[in-house]
Amino acid sequence: MDDQTDVQQSAQSAQAVQTAHTEQIEQAAQSVPAGALVGVVGAGTMGVGVAQCFAEAGHPVVVVDNDPRALASAPARLRAGVRTAALLRRAPRQARAGASASRAESLVTWSARLTDLADALLVVECAREDEDVKEGILRELDRICGAGTIFASNTSCIPVSRLGSFTARPGLVIGTHFMNPAPLKDAVEVICAPETSGATVERTKGFLARIGKHALVVRDAPGFVTNRVLMLTLNEAAAVLDEGTADAETVDRIFQDCFGHPMGPLRTADLIGLDTIADSLEVLRRHTGEDRFRPCSLLARLVAEGNVGRKSGRGFYPYAPPHLVARGGTDHG
Repeated sequence: MDDQTDVQQSAQSAQAVQTAHTEQIEQAAQSVPAGALVGVVGAGTMGVGVAQCFAEAGHPVVVVDNDPRALASAPARLRAGVRTAALLRRAPRQARAGASASRAESLVTWSARLTDLADALLVVECAREDEDVKEGILRELDRICGAGTIFASNTSCIPVSRLGSFTARPGLVIGTHFMNPAPLKDAVEVICAPETSGATVERTKGFLARIGKHALVVRDAPGFVTNRVLMLTLNEAAAVLDEGTADAETVDRIFQDCFGHPMGPLRTADLIGLDTIADSLEVLRRHTGEDRFRPCSLLARLVAEGNVGRKSGRGFYPYAPPHLVARGGTDHG
């Protein structure tokens, strides 16, 4: 009887926490104007996914990329993402109150010009993990956008304080590390640099609440929490495979069957993109000075061969047909 009472009390406590969490999200959402223009820089995997999140919630979105191939394939990838989300019934609560799935596509505009983001209240930078590329984008956005525009970087490893230093508005620069696939993940790792203002944090939470995401706020550091831990794990899994300790399927099954992970590390790596992982590891190595972040030989070899995971059709596993995914442009994508 006591055990049953404990279970009931635990369930009631969990429900109370969930209710309070839902109320906090709804209150945060009220701080952001409905239909506020959102900019996204980068029409690669993450950029299109982030654009979908905001469009499904009724926000007009302008996606900018200077790679014609990325822009050409982006509408089809967005359409596929919207259909997948609808099938899985994972569209956020705010999406049902805002744009329908069929209308979401019409809210996204594609452009090669950063100047088209001049009126955005929030710009989510989803360029590839290259500090020089991000610096060029942020400096140009700082010149173009209004004084109150928040610059939210989807960086996976570069310290946000470093990114903020490229602008005259470090208080308005914050990290919003969306997980892949962005439309299907409920949480976003939000990174606050010492310079990031409290108002920027609250407004960012409001934008995320509008798309049904909850913010997990962490302090600024190379790789933050997610990738400081994850990138080492993925790299070591590749090294274990390369050494012949186990085949790819066995490596992944160990993590799934023994630890309860929904995906093993090698399939996770293929989903993220091996090129993105290699870039992130190099960023971590540079900013920490620790050689343990050096990409292992198998990972480096696969990237050099162009076998970077699902988006190329082959990584640690083969994928057929290759997914309609683009990395994005050299300068802003």
